[in-house]
Amino acid sequence: MEKRSVTTFAGNPVTLVGKEVKVGDKAPDFVCLKSDLSPFTLEDVKGKIKLISVVPSVDTGVCELQTIRFNKEASALDDVAIITISCDLPFAQARFCGDKGIENAVIVSDYKDTSFGLNYGFLIDEFRLLNRGIVVIDKDDTVKYVEYVSEVTNHPDYDKALEAVKSL
Repeated sequence: MEKRSVTTFAGNPVTLVGKEVKVGDKAPDFVCLKSDLSPFTLEDVKGKIKLISVVPSVDTGVCELQTIRFNKEASALDDVAIITISCDLPFAQARFCGDKGIENAVIVSDYKDTSFGLNYGFLIDEFRLLNRGIVVIDKDDTVKYVEYVSEVTNHPDYDKALEAVKSL
């Protein structure tokens, strides 16, 4: 299993586990859980542009703002699936979406098998949470943009990610 120390959490180095994805890679499949505990895979959004917003927990300030921002952006993007992934339990994600009016984005949980975290290299070994970042995948399932934030508590580059989506 590949390990990389490329990021910090509150200033302290942490280790990301799994294979780092790069622009040009075929998007690896993964299995996460929807709020009803049914599986979610890339097949669920086949043929669409996909913006995957990766957050450690929707119950933190930056993650909340990131999720709300992309939910808002989703309403203006045609044929684009906005997917937020965290290791929060599906029940907590459903509560969060209800409380914050999240209706345009799909929120899924990687808590069970950390399939996304391992297949995309976002799993933080020390905490079993996901590193913050963004992955943009085109309609043919090719990775077109990737950001692994260097400090987990920082915001990702929203504008660059949205530019990548709009260029497809």
